[in-house]
Amino acid sequence: MTLDTKKNVFVKLGKFLGQFKEENCIKNEAVFGNDLFFEKFIDLIQLSQSHNGWYTPEQVYFSIQSWADALTEENLSQWLSHYDFSKVKPKKVALILAGNIPLVGFHDFLSVLITGHDVLVKTSSNDQHLLPFLANYLIALESGFENKITFVEGKLEGFDAVIATGSNNTARYFEYYFKDKPSIIRKNRNSIAVLNGNESKEELAVLGEDIFRYFGLGCRNVSKLFVPKGYSFDSFFEAIFEYQDVIHYEKYANNYDYNKAVFLMSNFKLLDNGFLTIKEDSSYGSPITSVFYEYYENLDDLQKRLEDENDQIQCIVSNNLVKNSIKFGTTQKPNLWDYADNIDTISFLSII
Repeated sequence: MTLDTKKNVFVKLGKFLGQFKEENCIKNEAVFGNDLFFEKFIDLIQLSQSHNGWYTPEQVYFSIQSWADALTEENLSQWLSHYDFSKVKPKKVALILAGNIPLVGFHDFLSVLITGHDVLVKTSSNDQHLLPFLANYLIALESGFENKITFVEGKLEGFDAVIATGSNNTARYFEYYFKDKPSIIRKNRNSIAVLNGNESKEELAVLGEDIFRYFGLGCRNVSKLFVPKGYSFDSFFEAIFEYQDVIHYEKYANNYDYNKAVFLMSNFKLLDNGFLTIKEDSSYGSPITSVFYEYYENLDDLQKRLEDENDQIQCIVSNNLVKNSIKFGTTQKPNLWDYADNIDTISFLSII
């Protein structure tokens, strides 16, 4: 398959995904394969929560629409125009995927196939259905993918390189187990926001999207706020009040009650609005239903700290207060060229 052929296939996948929206799924007769796949995909979306309690239809539809927006001819061309694939020799690349948010491993899956390699996929037990369904749709679009995509339930064998995503604990195992293979091993990271008190209500409201989307389970979810000395959280709590319905979801509510109780029994001082607790803490990774905060005195000093601790940070949200920050409300809408852990997956796959 040529690169153009592969790009066209993923553009068609994007058009297929674009039909599925939470408010209304509208079948486009011009989209390939709807007779076989449209109704089945709706059924799978509705069943996702029975496979993983965090995968509510709202969250799954959001993920699907994010990928529909990303998989356009313009985006794929812009993303891939910076690379030279002429010297790529097809290898078998193993993927060990996480399952914290729907389709979290799709970018790695796309990257392996678009660079011409074969992919050997070990899905998370928390996300075993969505990606195989999309793989079957790709094969229906282009039969040449059939021998390039394999899903594995048991031991991974016969691969040339690996991309593995897990916790800091599993990363140590991965680093040992795959020490003789070219690899990308991803560990725990968290996202932060840097505030100065001049943010608008609209900006703080969409910061709520960065916090609550996927119930806060993703590495791109903001779990830590840096605020200036004397900062009042009143405007922040007022702006995020529109997300209050999250507490009506049982799994979230149970975590909120549990984590709040643990904090209170430890005599930690909390700020609480009934669906989110915030706690002063130097750590980056807060439990879900909670966000940590820390005061800063000087932005230059904070910038240096963030650079020194870059390996713990996935995204930084701010109004250009610190380098390499992104806009409020955009953490869960990465571009194709926004790589996890700032590791260029395509460059890695081009030289293995």
